[in-house]
Amino acid sequence: MTNPVPSRRPALLGRGSWSETLRIGAILRKETVGGALLLVGAVVALIWANSPWAGAYETLREIRFGPEALHLNLSLATWAADGLLAIFFFVAGLELKREFVAGDLRTVRRAAVPIAAALGGVIVPALLYLLLSGGVDGAARGWAIPTATDIAFALAVLAVIGRFLPTALRTFLLTLAVVDDLVAIVIIALFYTADLSPLPLLAALVPLAIFTVLVQRRVSSWWLLLPLAVATWTLVHASGVHATVAGVLLAFAVPVLRNERNGGPDTGPGLAEHFEHRFRPISAGVAVPVFAFFSAGVALGGLDGLTSALRDPIVLGVVAGLVVGKPLGIMAATWLMARFTHADLDEDLAWVDMLGLSMLAGIGFTVSLLIGELAFPGADDHVKVAVLTGSVTAALLAAVILRLRNRAYRRIHEIETADLDHDGVPDVYENERPEPAGG
Repeated sequence: MTNPVPSRRPALLGRGSWSETLRIGAILRKETVGGALLLVGAVVALIWANSPWAGAYETLREIRFGPEALHLNLSLATWAADGLLAIFFFVAGLELKREFVAGDLRTVRRAAVPIAAALGGVIVPALLYLLLSGGVDGAARGWAIPTATDIAFALAVLAVIGRFLPTALRTFLLTLAVVDDLVAIVIIALFYTADLSPLPLLAALVPLAIFTVLVQRRVSSWWLLLPLAVATWTLVHASGVHATVAGVLLAFAVPVLRNERNGGPDTGPGLAEHFEHRFRPISAGVAVPVFAFFSAGVALGGLDGLTSALRDPIVLGVVAGLVVGKPLGIMAATWLMARFTHADLDEDLAWVDMLGLSMLAGIGFTVSLLIGELAFPGADDHVKVAVLTGSVTAALLAAVILRLRNRAYRRIHEIETADLDHDGVPDVYENERPEPAGG
């Protein structure tokens, strides 16, 4: 009597579908270019703010324009934070909806891991920040600063040290960062809305509803949709809720699939993919780098000033949250998911890979700077030092860990791209059974 073949335990971070691999690769290439531009913008701002011409930088940041009647007479720095980042969150919302409606994460088992990891990467840094900065009056307001991951900055680091990072890890990082962004926008809406005006917020539902009806009917004319989007953004801004929330609401209104209700023969990519192709280059190439330029410029005050900042409990809380709390939360959540679902890490990967990826998630640049400005308006210089220090430290540590594994990644990359046949799909993807669309 032959022994039965043991069933294979489910794998964490297993290889996804070939179509999703191609799509993720295209997204990451665009975000990598955006990450390089982000770094350029941040470095230029930092150099300028510490040069003899620092006054000109501050003058530029404070130039105001816009209609006063609509509460839109804003500085350039505020336009970058409230306006341009709304485009960033619109693209993030499109990507998140695309992943969970039509991507590999439409199955519950695949979606659960990055969601749990993202939540762990929010909770643990926040607790660590509160623990280290609890003795400072008003410091608790900054608890959310070390909770976000900057995908553009992280991918810029990967472009240098992780060209052969396996697709599963890249997809996990992208999904983790997008879920982080969604959690961040919820946090901003709930905890950083100082004065709420209900009437403008209710009025925003009108252009949002019309926008939703039009996109659900597959209308893509910019001259119809753009004024509605601007009206929604303007009214959300006037309500006191941070205007970037409008970007996510608009994104969630956009359909991912054609004819998605009945699954008929016309089912296929919907307006979400169309809008993502249009707006991702604007987000990665313009919105985020310009925001970085207007937000990263902080006068360090030389070595003494930097040393003084690093002794601030708020700074220590942010740095520890990004460098220690973020990877600890992600690793703990992923390990718990593996334990309670009886899943094994994919055979090509090791837990040290998860450690390197978790360290990379400690790069919290863009959204961390935004939350810092909201938490400590007008007094956020030390927060900027903290975010820059924590993000750079996390990037360097991740680079060391991932670089040590580069030979293993190169081997996985060769397996994933080998044996292309007449249909252009590697055999390693064809030999795997596709997962069902349901949970």
